Amino acid sequence: MSELLKSGNLTGILKSRGVVSAEKTVPEGSGPELFFDWRVLIPLAALAVNLLVHTLTPTNPGYRVKELPYFTIFLYILIGVLGLYGAVSVFNRKRREKLVYKSWFLGAAFLVLGLYNVITLKLGLIPSLYFPAPERIVQVFINDWFFMLRCLVYSLRLLLGGFFLGAFVGVLTGTLIGWSQRWNYWIMPCIRIVGPIPSTAWIPIALVVFTRATDAALFLIALGVWFPTTILTSSGILNVRKSYFEVSSTLGAGTLRNVLSIALPAAAPNIFAGLFNGTSSSFLTLMAAEMIGCKFGIGWYINWQRETMAYSQVYAALIVIALTFSLLINIQFRIRNRVLSWQKGTIRW
Repeated sequence: MSELLKSGNLTGILKSRGVVSAEKTVPEGSGPELFFDWRVLIPLAALAVNLLVHTLTPTNPGYRVKELPYFTIFLYILIGVLGLYGAVSVFNRKRREKLVYKSWFLGAAFLVLGLYNVITLKLGLIPSLYFPAPERIVQVFINDWFFMLRCLVYSLRLLLGGFFLGAFVGVLTGTLIGWSQRWNYWIMPCIRIVGPIPSTAWIPIALVVFTRATDAALFLIALGVWFPTTILTSSGILNVRKSYFEVSSTLGAGTLRNVLSIALPAAAPNIFAGLFNGTSSSFLTLMAAEMIGCKFGIGWYINWQRETMAYSQVYAALIVIALTFSLLINIQFRIRNRVLSWQKGTIRW
């Protein structure tokens, strides 16, 4: 026993003496795990039903425009992508669990898409001018993708510029009113008066004050982000335990150190919640500002196509906005999870 204690390698000595087997043990989950879950087929089954119905059902005789093959091609692409993802999920547990979790929702979404195709293209139950068939919307992405991309880039430039400006000022203002009673006394009444007013209500004034429509849009977007970020940042700082600051001050920390090392990290979940709300507000403000004052952008594109009665382009632009907004929110979620990884297990997001 003394030899074992001195060596510090108990497992190695036991293996050399035959007490423990010298064969390597494979940790659980480290090797390839082959498993097939039938639920990964639910989205594929929904797509197959859509394809059969679309192929076998005749087109409505009142459909006056030329029928296009884009919806069929779109279904084949989705079947190929999901089929490949399902095949990979057999060997990858995380991907399989993710696909299984979303399988029922994806299947329902694809069935709703197929139902919309039947109502518009096959039965003609609603006006095709205002509710174009899916093939017309897919055609927009094929023929007009470059121009839509330019409009999106222009809008993102305004959106991100206004978002970061509003986030910076919002965190700064929220920190001041949450930390200092003097700043709270002077700033909070102004926030209570100005903050609840929707940022879109300031469009007429912003267009008069700023010489360029883009500057007005930046101001309005920043204003929409500033209010929720300010309120939630100040709320998070006010809810921090005073004992933390007392202990830190006892150890020699100053005001700036307390704010940067205790107040802001503790209020980080509230700050991110304010940024999430600000992102939604910034999109609404951007669309309204572009439709009224700006001469380019995705909001301007929607308004322009609406005036020309090109509703397939309008729906395509709405899809682009939805995907972009979802992408930005997911990026923020990932940043939050990375920044606040030390709070997992103590705070439920």
